[in-house]
Amino acid sequence: MRMIASLIALFAASPALAASGPFFSLSNSNFVVMIAFILFLAVLAYLKVPGKIGEMLDKRADGIKSELDEARALREEAQALLATYERQQKDVQAQADRIVAQAKTEATEASEQAREDLKKSIARRMQAAEDRIASAEADAVREVRDQAATIAIAAAREVIAKQMSAAEANKLIDDGIETVSAKLH
Repeated sequence: MRMIASLIALFAASPALAASGPFFSLSNSNFVVMIAFILFLAVLAYLKVPGKIGEMLDKRADGIKSELDEARALREEAQALLATYERQQKDVQAQADRIVAQAKTEATEASEQAREDLKKSIARRMQAAEDRIASAEADAVREVRDQAATIAIAAAREVIAKQMSAAEANKLIDDGIETVSAKLH
């Protein structure tokens, strides 16, 4: 009703009312248009078109509101997922850092173990070389002693042979045979 009153007030101030001649005549086109417009508004009011338009607008507003709520929910869910993924990324990064640190520690330990093994191997080789050198020295000393004993015996034989007579030599041979036969029997 308010709407109709405001329309009448609007048309009451129009220039058509200021024109000469009767306004309320069917030959006046402004009057006919005004009547048609008022009838049109009455039909719209009778069919409750403004209410239906309001309902449609309300439905549209509700639809937009539900879409906004859904968008907010999706946004919150996305933020929760993002936070979860960031936590997982931090956890994975921390785990990767631990793995790298552990690998470095293991590499250092393996390096030190290899150094120790190398030192032991070098020590064993040095000991083996020293043992071979000591054995070679002992063999050389033994050989020198044997050679010296052989030379001393040969020299003693010559000296004794030059100084000894044949009778003394035969007596020494006989004494040696008796000694050997006494020890063997």
